[in-house]
Amino acid sequence: GWSDVNEPPSQAIEREIFEESGYRTKAVKIVALYDKFQHDHPPQLPHTYKIFFRCELIGGESTPSIETSEIAFFDKENIPPLSLHRVIPSQIFRLFEHFENPDSPTDFD
Repeated sequence: GWSDVNEPPSQAIEREIFEESGYRTKAVKIVALYDKFQHDHPPQLPHTYKIFFRCELIGGESTPSIETSEIAFFDKENIPPLSLHRVIPSQIFRLFEHFENPDSPTDFD
């Protein structure tokens, strides 16, 4: 999702997760900060940085929204087709590595 003006990144991700899934989370670490132009995303404007957070699930329930038709969790062997403008497979697999090794340093370009 996108941050609102003057919204801290941690609040933006917590809000976006709730709005799009119904789950309440707590952002606990930035695991990656990527420049989209440095990765294999299809060309798209505007130029953006991608911030990936590790969040803890603290409540809520699966609730589809106007932006999501269904909500599910996937293991790395069963990732569904991705919106490549948003995230690419190599980034997803790197995030699983962070999940398995939570003390890994933050990735950045």
